This record gives sequence, structure tokens and C-alpha cells, in this order.
Amino acid sequence: MIKNLLLLILFVLSAGTLSAQNTFAWGVKGGLLVGIQKWESLQRDPLLKYHGDIYIESVPEGNEFALFAQGGLHLKGSAERNTRFFDANGNSFDPPTREFIFRNISVVLGAKQKFDFGATASTYYSFGIRGDYTINTNLNEFQNFTAVSPGIYPVDFFVRKFNYGVSVGGGFEFPFSELIGAVVDLSVNPDFSFQYRQPAIGNVTSPFNPSQVITIPERKIVNLTLELSVGFRFLRKVEYID
Repeated sequence: MIKNLLLLILFVLSAGTLSAQNTFAWGVKGGLLVGIQKWESLQRDPLLKYHGDIYIESVPEGNEFALFAQGGLHLKGSAERNTRFFDANGNSFDPPTREFIFRNISVVLGAKQKFDFGATASTYYSFGIRGDYTINTNLNEFQNFTAVSPGIYPVDFFVRKFNYGVSVGGGFEFPFSELIGAVVDLSVNPDFSFQYRQPAIGNVTSPFNPSQVITIPERKIVNLTLELSVGFRFLRKVEYID
């Protein structure tokens, strides 16, 4: 289902790009994703996950700007590592690593500028407008903890499904033959909207001191990811013969 949705999205986005020409390139790529989030005053640890995309792009004459569209699954979020807690008696304990995962379908529409690199390869930089839709999260794994101390961890109720931002990156293309090549890409992807927004919650029992009542301040979470991709590029070349 997700694959068919991505193919439909890419077809619609790329219709205008490819309408004026028959030669275009398409491919698949994926790799490591580093997710970064700040929960208001709390800085979370990076989340190390993965992503995968399919893409399509125009192939203009020379090294003119090319238009592209891509879409895929991106696991965004943050983590909590090496966090030590103390109970009312002063005893400490170190919980296992907790990961807060938001599984997003990301779609990017943008442009890229290429430059010759060596005899056959090329390098490029790119910029695109991005839209995300959150399929689901793993926040239900923390329900037992949030039942005791509401507001400490995010809950699905305050997750915003639709988000937007930009994607800025660059990389290299290495041809294996005239029609097949490899691509290596590095991108930075900040969101301009909130993945999560929770209002302030009062009268919450402190997890550090059960006799104390605290107020959980408003929580706003914004995604930022660093993504390293490797993949394949296939050229669909059409030549007209008089």
C-alpha cells in the first residue's frame, strides 16, 4: 500500500517536470538517518535509524538545473540514553535506552545543480520543499510510565500528522554505464512546523519526588534530520531519428 501511494505521489509531482521531455532519470536510495529533537528545555539524544526513497528527475542539456521529486519512509525522532534516576530513598537506577520514533512518509519537490567531477562523474547540490505525513509512532510503549507521571513523555494524542520543511543537500553521481549509475547523497532536513505540541499540564506528581506536585510546561517538538543515502540511478533516454 505504501509503495503504491509513493508511486502515485511521485507521478503527480513529476508530471509537470517530465511533460516537456521524454528523457528522465529515476532511482532508489536509502541509508542512515540521524534524528534530532529538542523538547523545549530538554535536549534529547540523537536517534539512529534509517530511511528509503524512490525518486525521479529531469535530464536537461548540459549542467542546467534539473527538477526532481522523491518520496519515501523516514524514521524520525530522538532517544534517551545514559539517563540516571533517583527514587525517594536516594537509590539510583539506569533505565535502558528509550527511542521515540515517528514514522513519516516524506515527499520532496525541488531542483538540483550539477557540475562535472572528473572524466565521467558529477557532483551536485540540491534544494527542495518537503511535506511529511506521520503514519504512526511507538509512543504507546511508554503508556505505563505516562499513566503514573502524565506529561513526562509524549503521547499520540498531541502528535501532528502533517508537517513541512525543506531539504538541502549535495552528493555525487558515478556512472557504471550510459544508463546505470550510483548516487551518494548527504542532506539536512529541518522542519518548520511542530511534529508534536502539548499544552501545559498542572497537578502532576513529580517522578523524582512523589510528595511534590509540579506543572509540566508546554511541549513543542520539531524534527531535524541528517541523512546519508546511497543508491542507484537509471536513465530513460529517448533519441529522435529523422
